[in-house]
Amino acid sequence: MVVRLYHTKQKKMIHTIFGAGGPVANALTRQLISHNETIRLVSRRPSTFTGNNINWQKADLLNYAEVLQAAKGSDVIYLCAGLVYNKTIWQQQWPVIMQNMINAAKETNARFIFFDNVYMYGVVNGTMLETTPYNPVSEKGEVRAKIATQLMDEVKQGNIQASIIRGADFYGAESMNSFFDSMVLAKYAKGERAQWIGKPKTLHSFSYLPDCGTALYLLGQTPQSDNQIWHVPTAAPLTGMQFMELAADVFKVKPAYMAINKLMLQLFGLFNPLVKDSVEMYYQYDHDYIFNSDKFEKYFNVKPTTYRDGIITLSQTLFK
Repeated sequence: MVVRLYHTKQKKMIHTIFGAGGPVANALTRQLISHNETIRLVSRRPSTFTGNNINWQKADLLNYAEVLQAAKGSDVIYLCAGLVYNKTIWQQQWPVIMQNMINAAKETNARFIFFDNVYMYGVVNGTMLETTPYNPVSEKGEVRAKIATQLMDEVKQGNIQASIIRGADFYGAESMNSFFDSMVLAKYAKGERAQWIGKPKTLHSFSYLPDCGTALYLLGQTPQSDNQIWHVPTAAPLTGMQFMELAADVFKVKPAYMAINKLMLQLFGLFNPLVKDSVEMYYQYDHDYIFNSDKFEKYFNVKPTTYRDGIITLSQTLFK
């Protein structure tokens, strides 16, 4: 992402990241480090980031006492956590985690920024905007709609200063959490045939992970951006075919691929619980998935990283 505007800071702030160690949290951490910010990383396992302005604190997001202790003294708290990809765990744990974060924000008076996905929008005939109504068609989507409403109801009541920022499917994670990373880029990097979930002729948006980190950083620096919903700066969608042709061109291979339909995904799910739990999200890959970020781009005067530039950078770093 090309950033043309930063907001002047008046004092050194403490930025606390809950869910440290995940792809989005790491992208934010790198941004904060590059700007010499004071960072508190909160997770159940020790952080790999070290430095004079960085400290790690152990906490279980389901334990309010530990969450509150970790949040004390913070100016901004970010929730970038990811849970095991299981709808039952999501139904049980996400509402508890969100309430713990809301209560901690109230008690510490810290600003709260939640990194979210787009599951609550469901099938959208057109473009996903910050104003798109919630119409989940999956159980995980119902959970995301519930916790987003849970947070914004507190905002509407004036109880906390908080915002939600949503990203499309992301790419560029060292963990290979993205299907575009693991099933297209990693395959072409090895000269193998790619795999595409769903219909290769439908449009799809992908948010570049470093752009997610930059967007979170900018929101953290800008109190005026609080109390609303934002979308991560994300390049205009391409079809699956276009993505694979672009990636193949960067890696200098033929754009060979195999399309995975819903039946194949269901069969794979018989042997893999994570795949089984992803079947309900198949609608995202057989319908156009168009994510709009004009609001963020205009407000902060930024542009998203192009897909070509993102893939070239990854070919030189993650897939070198």
